Amino acid sequence: MDWVITVDLYEYQARDMFESYGVPVLAGIIADTPAEARAAAEKLGGVVVVKAQVKIGGRGKAGGVKVAKNPDEAEAAAKAILGLDIKGHVVKRVMVAAGARIAQEFYFSVLLDRANRSYLSLTSYEGGMEIEQLAVERPDALARIEVNPIKGIDVAKAKEIAVAAKFPAELVDKVAAVIVKLYDVYTGEDATLVEVNPLVLTEEGDIVALDGKVSLDENAAFRHPNHDALEDKAAADPLEAKAKASDLNYVKLDGQVGIIGNGAGLVMSTLDVVAYAGEKHGGVKPANFLDIGGGASAEVMAAGLDVILGDPQVKSVFVNVFGGITACDAVANGIVKALEMLGSAASKPLVVRLDGNNVDEGRRILNDANHPLVTLASGMDEGADKAAELANA
Repeated sequence: MDWVITVDLYEYQARDMFESYGVPVLAGIIADTPAEARAAAEKLGGVVVVKAQVKIGGRGKAGGVKVAKNPDEAEAAAKAILGLDIKGHVVKRVMVAAGARIAQEFYFSVLLDRANRSYLSLTSYEGGMEIEQLAVERPDALARIEVNPIKGIDVAKAKEIAVAAKFPAELVDKVAAVIVKLYDVYTGEDATLVEVNPLVLTEEGDIVALDGKVSLDENAAFRHPNHDALEDKAAADPLEAKAKASDLNYVKLDGQVGIIGNGAGLVMSTLDVVAYAGEKHGGVKPANFLDIGGGASAEVMAAGLDVILGDPQVKSVFVNVFGGITACDAVANGIVKALEMLGSAASKPLVVRLDGNNVDEGRRILNDANHPLVTLASGMDEGADKAAELANA
């Protein structure tokens, strides 16, 4: 299975996306300053809710969600929330949302179930709380329904989900109609997660998605040119942004051994082997996921090394390549030329394991180059152990 990289949306972006698919939502206006929040409250009228826009849960408990009865209170609320640090996420924007008279709160989500190669719907008649807590304390209150990716969620399936989640008969049809639309968002936008917590019943009898969370599969971005505008480039990790600019499949992790491999499966196996080896070398861990794919040219290798060596946490690099379409001699030449291109920027030890097509020639090239930073390993376990040892030196 391919490595899945997702783009998480802010709540206001999810709200706008829901609205475009006909999901019932409340009016919402974004604001970057207290004055803008006041203007938004004036435009919406009545009671509003000022909500911190951060990609983390627990906003309410951290003081990031405040009810405002008038524009003055909305301005004061925004002043208190903007700049707030919520679990390491600094609030730079709020959404001023129209208030609602809530009668009941529910929960709904549909997500990618990688283990079963299917989709999964999680639904509960009891919402408004941490779903993880509900799943542990009251597992019977959370309906887990498998969704066939071919058949999807039609009205009949949506009703099955609502009944399994113990919605009363008088609400099943109303809730099912919204579930169908939320699934349309999931498939229409190539999402890996669409979550609403809470999905509410208002005192007027309407079902409304009060808060939304959406994660998009970045592998499907080529089908959605509009998704590029949804990325928060200012908040992106600079190394991940740099890798993306070079079309590298890179994810930063919290470790000390940089990883370069060709093929998602091989790279993920390398992460496991390095983590295991690191246990006996001071607990060092993998620093990243980086798949250079089949074309391990000098330029691609240099771009990958440039990204990894730019991570101050990285103490060593493990290059683990299996020569297939791109033979090992081409990979070895790529490494040698990449080190020449990087010059003094390449200052951390590299452990290289080559196997597969033209492996003997690849190893000869690296031996002849005799670069002081490069250590050759005969196998993956040996290479992981050496890289972990060097990182802990």
